[in-house]
Amino acid sequence: MLNQVILVGSLLSDPKLVKSKDGKSKTEIDLMIKRGFKDTESGEYESDTIRCTLWSGIAENTVEFCKAGSTVGVKARLVSREAVLENGEILNYPEVIAEKITFINTKKEEI
Repeated sequence: MLNQVILVGSLLSDPKLVKSKDGKSKTEIDLMIKRGFKDTESGEYESDTIRCTLWSGIAENTVEFCKAGSTVGVKARLVSREAVLENGEILNYPEVIAEKITFINTKKEEI
């Protein structure tokens, strides 16, 4: 069996580090990924936004070396999650959990 996702895109905002209840470092990034074809009406490339969750050292390094506009490659896996809506309905959705990140073009200012 294989559960692997490969994404390459640009960060939409600066990543921010938070600590989980058990003290682990965590950040969530939104990747903007352009599609490989243009919209027939506008002639512009469409894009998708994918949220990825990063933990521990991967999260800390991403916050240190990247900001909005940085291009990164993410090797990840999908995890099935559940949320209970206000009306009691259960919503199932996939969460992208990063296992490895490659900094392709970082935008951090030089110190």
